[in-house]
Amino acid sequence: MDLRQRPARVLAATAVIVLCLALAAGCGTRREPASPTLTVMTHDSFKIGDGVIKAFEQENSCKVVLLKAGDAGAALNQALLTKNNPMADVFYGVDNTFMGRALEADLFVPHPSPLLRDIPDDLELDKGYRLLPVDYGDVCLNYDKKWFMKGPLAPPASLEDLLKPAYKDLLVVENPATSSPGLAFLLVTVGTFGEGGYLAFWKALKNNGVLVVSGWEEAYWGQFSAASKGTRPIVVSYATSPAAEVYFSKEKLEAPPTEAVTAPGTTFRQIEFVGVLKGAANPTLAARFVDYMLDRRFQEDIPLNMFVFPSNAKAALPEVFLRYARKAEKPVVIDVHRLEKMREAWIRAWTDTVLR
Repeated sequence: MDLRQRPARVLAATAVIVLCLALAAGCGTRREPASPTLTVMTHDSFKIGDGVIKAFEQENSCKVVLLKAGDAGAALNQALLTKNNPMADVFYGVDNTFMGRALEADLFVPHPSPLLRDIPDDLELDKGYRLLPVDYGDVCLNYDKKWFMKGPLAPPASLEDLLKPAYKDLLVVENPATSSPGLAFLLVTVGTFGEGGYLAFWKALKNNGVLVVSGWEEAYWGQFSAASKGTRPIVVSYATSPAAEVYFSKEKLEAPPTEAVTAPGTTFRQIEFVGVLKGAANPTLAARFVDYMLDRRFQEDIPLNMFVFPSNAKAALPEVFLRYARKAEKPVVIDVHRLEKMREAWIRAWTDTVLR
């Protein structure tokens, strides 16, 4: 044997021994599998208790990531743009004003959740079980109770009241092209007066001094006399707004300073839905999360976080909701597919009538 080859052979043998020891050590160390991650895309207004999300994570040994993607329309647009390579497993926040667009785009897979047994049929707008109702609330007129108590004028009881000379310069509304409650109120007028009459109503409302602003915050906190230094005692808001006034008040209130108008023909019910996205990375876990959102633990956390009603009829409501939140008995109803077809045309016609 050539003694010059011996060091190389020794090194090779040593390397084999080290490799075997490393493999043996590796075999003796058990690595825990990584927890799956569930991504839930929502609009920016989504809010729920941290404990509610953590409970789902613990029960399912997973991590939930909330992907907030702008307002409801912007979030849906992102889901549409990434349809073939979805950014999330679950999408929450499609409401009935954009539901037709989501269904026609075939974004979701059917999931006939067993929890639907506890949800009223009138909230289940998709009979194909692709979008399931999570919560709802009525958009309507709210008025400043103190302002009306000071004078002889009664609060409005109908939309027609707003056209009377006595109500001139009293109303502030949101632009339906830039605001969700603004769009909902436009739909109230379409449903109440029909396509042949809603523009005439708006023209008369314009002549009676209606103020149009871009969004709810500007209307409610900037112009509404009950919540700001504004001079308008009537605003388009939500039937749950009086409950929010009491809940968030720094002083203990015996009654809210505002009241909602929920007479027939004055409200539009916004329903928000959740669905499992087609192509989701974790479809089984996504389906479990949808069921969790419809179950009582999640549902009972909704009212005081998002100030809307839970869809589950068995969910207990907080006292402030029972006393001060309102629900319309006969809200305006517009078929979601007709709404999808006509929404932009109605907004354009409104813009030409009211803003130009």
